Amino acid sequence: MRIALGIEYDGAAFCGWQIQVGDVATVQGRLEQALSQIANEAISQCQVAGRTDTGVHATEQVIHFETQAQRSMRSWVLGSNRYLTDHTISVLWAHPVENDFHARFSAQRRRYRYVILSRPIRPSFLHQQVSWDPRPLNLKRMQNAARYFVGEHNFDSYRTVKCQAKSPVKTVYFLKVSQRGEYFYIDIEANSFLHHMVRNIAGVLMTIGCGEQEPEWALEVLEARDRTKGGVTAPSGGLYLTNVTYDKKFNLPQINSATII
Repeated sequence: MRIALGIEYDGAAFCGWQIQVGDVATVQGRLEQALSQIANEAISQCQVAGRTDTGVHATEQVIHFETQAQRSMRSWVLGSNRYLTDHTISVLWAHPVENDFHARFSAQRRRYRYVILSRPIRPSFLHQQVSWDPRPLNLKRMQNAARYFVGEHNFDSYRTVKCQAKSPVKTVYFLKVSQRGEYFYIDIEANSFLHHMVRNIAGVLMTIGCGEQEPEWALEVLEARDRTKGGVTAPSGGLYLTNVTYDKKFNLPQINSATII
């Protein structure tokens, strides 16, 4: 039986999604331990819509796994949350899927939110959940720069040199920059993302927002197709995977989680 799960997690507690060599905490490792206890059999090799890095959060990540255990969907949700005792991961929903569903390869779009706190004093309560920038940011400047990213582009300048993606060409469907008080939000949706792509875009937008560069610099960096021409990679703590889009035929019970933070 193949089952899809929607999960949320606080990435500050983990060294990313993927299980690694050595005794390090990962979302995959913690989740598979909980699922194995419910199933009374080893659950491994959970597939994920997007592998998040150390410190990156998710308000609705999608995974799937296979099991011989017969449990109700309610039992998978309640049982998982019972064994995830440290409350850093929560299972939001469970849904049976056919074998043609794959959490990663069936995904059509992915959406991220990057949260910035712009104020002179560092945060105490949200220091691992937002990106703190002591410089005053200008919303209009960031919005003017954001339009250059929309569409199909080569994002070589906005990915890490360690990125293993075969193609740097991605399609960004929208990129919106908004503000609420001292908080700035960068919401971006694309067919898929390169390693550090959102954080590198955020770094460029923050540099433009504080006046160190003009909005057109975002396009100059994009057209250079050279990572060394870009800005500083923004911190991981401000990044959230908020939504993954699939074909309606899978009938996944997804939620609108983009407004959680």
